Amino acid sequence: MAAISMPASPARSDTVSPGPSIVISVEAGGWPPEAELATLCGNIIAAALADLALAVPAACELGVTFADDAAIRALNAEWRGRDRPTNVLSFPAFPVRPGAPLPPLLGDVVLAFETVAREAAEEGKPFLDHLSHLVLHGFLHLAGYDHETEAEAATMETAERRILAALAIPDPYA
Repeated sequence: MAAISMPASPARSDTVSPGPSIVISVEAGGWPPEAELATLCGNIIAAALADLALAVPAACELGVTFADDAAIRALNAEWRGRDRPTNVLSFPAFPVRPGAPLPPLLGDVVLAFETVAREAAEEGKPFLDHLSHLVLHGFLHLAGYDHETEAEAATMETAERRILAALAIPDPYA
């Protein structure tokens, strides 16, 4: 398990704290090395914070767990009543409205290796591009975004496209 702290963005004033501490846990699957995953998560979260201009409190933390289909299937069954694996699950620690200041503890994002790898292959996307999209998607849920309605989905997908484009990652919905 690794924890990374994100440096303050150069665009931020000295009175704004750096981004959240990201606790990385690799529990199963054929994931890239932990250091590579930590860099990927840090870059995605930094880009999202910069794009959305989110206020980040001091000592803010989130967890990203890299698991397998079996683990995420159990979580999906327990928390969502869906007894099947999925690519990413988010567990916000507190309810947040999009654009509102973030709480000190954001929550957790959990990803399933087999599903992420299969989807990337089926969609002809580079694995790391698809993974980046799903880390961002999970983080946006922690930041209050959702896709339960058409309007919410449009807002969330627009943010995803914009943030990923800033990182030179192609539109995941194209």
